[in-house]
Amino acid sequence: MPPDAAVPTSMPTSGPFRHVYGSPDARVTVVEFGDLECPHCRAAAPVLRALVDGSGGEVRLVWRHFPLFEVHPHALTAALAAEAFAAHGRFWDLHDAAFAHQDRLADPDLRRYAVEAGVDPDEVVGDAAQRWAPAVEADYLDGLSHGVAGTPTLLVDGERYRGPLTLPALRTVTAT
Repeated sequence: MPPDAAVPTSMPTSGPFRHVYGSPDARVTVVEFGDLECPHCRAAAPVLRALVDGSGGEVRLVWRHFPLFEVHPHALTAALAAEAFAAHGRFWDLHDAAFAHQDRLADPDLRRYAVEAGVDPDEVVGDAAQRWAPAVEADYLDGLSHGVAGTPTLLVDGERYRGPLTLPALRTVTAT
């Protein structure tokens, strides 16, 4: 990560702003409803990071889970694992691992990522991970209330963003 890059911040373990990349005091909030197994979310991730990193602390990114479990068979278990990682302040570690290895999100893979991150692998899969289901469900239901039907879906300061997922377009909308 470049020295001037934004860093993930520690936020509350519950509520809609659990997973923030960038300054918690940023002027603009971009909320991404995403799916860790979605190739479009993977493609958007570096653009969104560059947006935050180049904003001088003016833009923050908030991740909300919207697992498309009917299309992506590992999306829900990956979301639960990400919440388990988050309990240890390591959400972005699983986020990044999932996007780097979207073809490897089965339970054994999630356990391996946990070991690599120093998280107890028994916490991230199976029955133990179910304790995070209410957080994932809350994100999903909130997404539905905002009309989310696919991923990634972005809200910029609460308004649905319908433009292209390009850095110039996002810079324009977050500068106003």
